[in-house]
Amino acid sequence: MSTKHTPVAPRAPVWLVAVLLAGLSAPAWSQGIDQAIDSFFATTFGWFVNLIFYSVPLGEAQFPLIVGWLLAAAIIFTVYFGFPQLSRFKLAVDLVRGRYTDPKSVHPGEVSHFQALTTALSGTVGLGNIAGVGAALAIGGPGATFWMIIVGLMGMASKFTECTLGVKYRTILPSGVVSGGPMYYLRDGLAERGMPVLGKVLAVGFAVMVILGALGGGNMFQGNQANAMIVQTFGLPDGFGWVVGIILAAFVYGVIVGGMPSIATVTSRLVPWMALLYIGLSVIVIVSNFSQIPAAFAAIFNGAFSAEGVAGGFVGALIQGLKRATFSNEAGVGSAAIAHSAVKTDEPVTEGLVSLLEPFIDTVVICTMTALVITIAGLNTGPFPSPDGLTGVNLTAASFQATADWFRYPLALAVVMFAISTMISWAYYGLKGWTYLFGEGTTQEYIYKIMFCLFIVVGASVSFGAVIDFSDAAIFAMSIFNIIGLYFLMPIVKREYHKFMAKVDSGEFKRYS
Repeated sequence: MSTKHTPVAPRAPVWLVAVLLAGLSAPAWSQGIDQAIDSFFATTFGWFVNLIFYSVPLGEAQFPLIVGWLLAAAIIFTVYFGFPQLSRFKLAVDLVRGRYTDPKSVHPGEVSHFQALTTALSGTVGLGNIAGVGAALAIGGPGATFWMIIVGLMGMASKFTECTLGVKYRTILPSGVVSGGPMYYLRDGLAERGMPVLGKVLAVGFAVMVILGALGGGNMFQGNQANAMIVQTFGLPDGFGWVVGIILAAFVYGVIVGGMPSIATVTSRLVPWMALLYIGLSVIVIVSNFSQIPAAFAAIFNGAFSAEGVAGGFVGALIQGLKRATFSNEAGVGSAAIAHSAVKTDEPVTEGLVSLLEPFIDTVVICTMTALVITIAGLNTGPFPSPDGLTGVNLTAASFQATADWFRYPLALAVVMFAISTMISWAYYGLKGWTYLFGEGTTQEYIYKIMFCLFIVVGASVSFGAVIDFSDAAIFAMSIFNIIGLYFLMPIVKREYHKFMAKVDSGEFKRYS
């Protein structure tokens, strides 16, 4: 069903949100709602959260099986495709830089390679890079950083696999709008391999989970943490999160109403600046403490293999590194394939190669920067975890402020930018799951976008702990549906990969600059 996308003024949903939620400034009211909804989700869906994050003892530590599921897939894809993250890294960079793009050619799709990459990155480069790394190092010590980097490198192959399939099996509507991602390659790819029923079941399961994940972890949690950081940094009173929520909702709606071209335009400008801001702050800290760099790297390397003072020892540090990397870059979750499907290309493998840069930027570069800042600051000392020590975003913020107290202000700006960029991308991911289930059309999209903006204000106003746990579980449940399909479809990716590289080697796929 085709649809003609006509921009709708953002004032209506924002006005609606403001009217519905104006009362959230009353602390007693919000706390009562908070507790009631939290209790409902904990009672009704607690089993689902426990199932997805089920852990088994490994030495003295607990190992979440979902982490093993993602890690095993990353290793299998890395070996099966011959370490494309190493052998094709330069080609991936050249593709992003447009060196293989003919300026005169017209390809199906909505965005460039660079815009698709920044859109997907905006969904992964988020608060996890600040708070998540702080939590990992507080529990696993500096050694967790080493394993975080290793897993980030392995995850590049998972992104390559799912994003190649995303482009190959995408749907391009008569209007030119693209719908793609795991829903489509699970349904159509498995049908092509003679498993249509399995494909439809996996596709519907993925679509449901991506909507739930978008409304919770990709929406409410982001608004909540952005508001908390603003309140903490500027010493504002509590109870007015709905004001921050309305401002965030207005901005997000103004972006997502224009569809993928609008989203890609914003993220292609926002992501480089927010990454440069955060990396720049990290570099200032590292350079200011230049003499401590060798000791920091020694602590990271030695802690990776000895991990003295860490709960669970070496295994404890390993598990924290694995968790942070897999939770941060979402390799294997399938979300990035939705954004990359909109790229302008006739060659699916080109976007698969572009996408493998994501875990490198997200985990190997940005998460490692955070880990170095924390280690150099020296506020994170064993034994781990410290019962009265800093953790999460508080540890990261304190580590930056140990160099200069004024760092709190640009760090707060970075947190808000990270939150906004994540909401924009996850709005798109959830939308594609929504239209897959309920059909393409302006009305369906409008309903979803109003609902998404409503949830932003709710998230900034109250703190739903059990709801966020449920949505996090939904995000990682996406990987179960996705990776089952990837195992069946990876021979198709390999065939496409070999065909494409033959074109590159023969000169049929031309380089223009």
